[in-house]
Amino acid sequence: MVNVTVKFNNRDYILSCEDGQEQELEKLSLHLNEKFEQLKNDLGNIGESKLLLISSIQVIDEMFSIKESIEKLKNQNKSLLERFKEIKSLSILYKEDREREIQNLQSELQELKSKISDNEKNYSESLEKVSNSINNFLEKIN
Repeated sequence: MVNVTVKFNNRDYILSCEDGQEQELEKLSLHLNEKFEQLKNDLGNIGESKLLLISSIQVIDEMFSIKESIEKLKNQNKSLLERFKEIKSLSILYKEDREREIQNLQSELQELKSKISDNEKNYSESLEKVSNSINNFLEKIN
């Protein structure tokens, strides 16, 4: 434990804290003193106890407001995380659908190439037959 001298309401107080927490304690006591002084300026000197009580209530009110804000942010974060997971799942499904579609199109393309090749072969064979028939006909005529 370390002793720290803090000033509150123009008086010095010696407080103890864990080693390394000195600056945090000084910062907190400065914040409380600022609240206290602001209330003293606003309300007049209605007594140290009342001013300290009101200052404490204001600080606790701020703390509760911050806790509520944090809770709202946690809920928003949870909601966003759920939406992200849903969108991620949908994008995976979309990707899988596109991959299947690509595979189907590739299969269709392969079938069409095969048909074209078969048709070219048939065309060549038919052309060869017609050419032979014409040549035979011409030979008979001559």
